[in-house]
Amino acid sequence: MRAPVQHLAASSLTSNMATAVVVPLLLLLLLFSSCATLIVDAAGADELNYNVVATSSFKAKAVCEGPRVNSTSAGFTNGVPVTRPHGPCSAAAAAAGVGSSEPSLVDALRWDQQRASYIQRMLSMSVNASMPPKLPPKSPTDKSALKVASTDPVSEFHPGTPKKKNKSSQLSIDPAATDDGGSAGEQTMVLDTASVFPWLQCAPCPVPPCHPQAETLYDPALSSTSGTFSCNSSACRQLGPFANGCANNQCQYRVRYPDGSTTMGTYVSDVMTLTPTRVISKFQFGCSHFAQGRSINTLTVGTMGLGSGSESLVSQGKGSYGNAFSYCIPPTASITGFFLLGVPPVSSSRYVVTPMVKGKLNPALYVVRLQAITVAGQQLSVPPTIFAAGSVMDSRAPITRLPPTAYQALRSAFRSRMTMYRAVPPKEHLDTCYDFTGVSTIRLPKIALVFDRNAAVELDPSGILFDGCLAFTSTSDDRDTGIIGNVQQRTIEVVYDVGGGAMAFRRAAC
Repeated sequence: MRAPVQHLAASSLTSNMATAVVVPLLLLLLLFSSCATLIVDAAGADELNYNVVATSSFKAKAVCEGPRVNSTSAGFTNGVPVTRPHGPCSAAAAAAGVGSSEPSLVDALRWDQQRASYIQRMLSMSVNASMPPKLPPKSPTDKSALKVASTDPVSEFHPGTPKKKNKSSQLSIDPAATDDGGSAGEQTMVLDTASVFPWLQCAPCPVPPCHPQAETLYDPALSSTSGTFSCNSSACRQLGPFANGCANNQCQYRVRYPDGSTTMGTYVSDVMTLTPTRVISKFQFGCSHFAQGRSINTLTVGTMGLGSGSESLVSQGKGSYGNAFSYCIPPTASITGFFLLGVPPVSSSRYVVTPMVKGKLNPALYVVRLQAITVAGQQLSVPPTIFAAGSVMDSRAPITRLPPTAYQALRSAFRSRMTMYRAVPPKEHLDTCYDFTGVSTIRLPKIALVFDRNAAVELDPSGILFDGCLAFTSTSDDRDTGIIGNVQQRTIEVVYDVGGGAMAFRRAAC
C-alpha cells in the first residue's frame, strides 16, 4: 500500500520542482523584458538629442527656392526678404554677374576675424567716440573685396519717389519700375546691428572713391521727395560724431568705423519704402560720395544701420511701427529669410525672451547674457559666472565666440559625440572639423544656447556646422565679451525689442 503513496509523493515533488524552475525563469524573462524596454527607451530618449541631417542640406541650390516657411500665412505681409550677397536669391549678385559663386572659406573666415575685431573695438569706445583708423582701408577696386562678408544678411530698400510718377504713389517695388528716370528702385543694403548710421551710395559717385555697384545709383535730384539739410538746421547740429561740416550750405556727414573704413557725403532725407505698408516719409540718411574700407560690403550699395541710436532705422520708424525689429537669416543662400520693422505679428507664446544687458558697454550694441549651453541634452559643466561679460548679438559676424572655458567644454562634448566621423586639421580659427566625403547623412548632436531667465534656444543644424567645422571659437580671455554670430542665428527669428530692453527668439521661422 506504500507504493502508491510513494508514487504520489514523487509526482508531487516533480511538480514542485518544475514550479520552482519555471517561476525563476518567468522572473528572469520579466526582468530581461524590463531591462530591454529601459534600454530601448534610453536609446530612444538619446536619439531625441540628435538630428539626422542630409549633408546636401548644408549646400545652396543653383536656383533660388524662395522662403522655406510660408511667412504670409504667419502674418508677415510687412516683411522684407533677407538674402545673402552671393547666391541665386540675391538681386545684387545677379546684376553684378556674380551669380551663386560663394567666396572661399578662407575669405569668409578672414572676414569673420575682421568683424570680431571690429566688435571688440566698438566695445572699447562709446557710441559718440571717434576712433582713428587702425587698419589700412582696402582699395574699393580690389575685386577680393567682393569676397568679404559673404554671410551678411542683406535686404532691398527703396529710397525716393520718381518725379515722373504721380506724387501720391510711392516707388514701386517692382524692379522693372527702375528705368523711368525717376529713382534708383531697389537698393541692396547690409543689415548691420552694430552700426547706427544708415547710408547708401548716391550719384555722383565716381569709382574710386566709391565702389562699383550693379544696381542703379540713387540720385536725389531725380526724386520729388528728397531734401537736404542746411548747416544750421537742428538735424545737422544733432549729427554729433557724424558731422563733417558743410558744402554749398548743405550738411555733410562722415562715418569712420572702428577698423578705419569710411563713408562720407551729404546728409539727406527722402521717402524710404520697405514694403507698401512700411514707409518712412522723411527718412534721414547719408548720401555717400566716398566709401572705402574693409567693413564695406562692395556687393551692396550701403549699410542700413540697426544699432541702438537716434539715426538708426528702428529709431526713425518707432513713431509709426514701434521701437522694435526682427529678422530671420536663412539656412543657405538659395533660401530667403525676412526682415520686419516693428513688433512681429506672432503670438508671444511662441518666443523665448531674455533681457538685454545694460551697463558700461557701448550702447549702440545689443548685448545679452548666456547662462548655460547644452549638448545632446546634457548641460555643460560651466559656471554661469563665466558668461558674466555678456555676448553681443551681431547680424554680420558669422562665428560665435565664447569664453575659453565655455568653448573648451563645448568642443570636448561635441567631439565626444562625433567620433564616428573622420576628423581633419583646423580651418583657420575653426579647430573642430570633419571630412564628410561620401557621407549622406550626419547624426548631429543638438546644441542649445540658454540665455538669462532660462531662455533656451536650440540651434538649427545649419547653425552648428560651417563648412564641416563646429561653428564656434573662443575669445582671448574669459573676461572678454563674447559674440553670437549669424551662423548660429540661422532659421531663428531674432526680435530686438529695443523699447522694452529685451530680445526674443522663435525657432524654425524661415
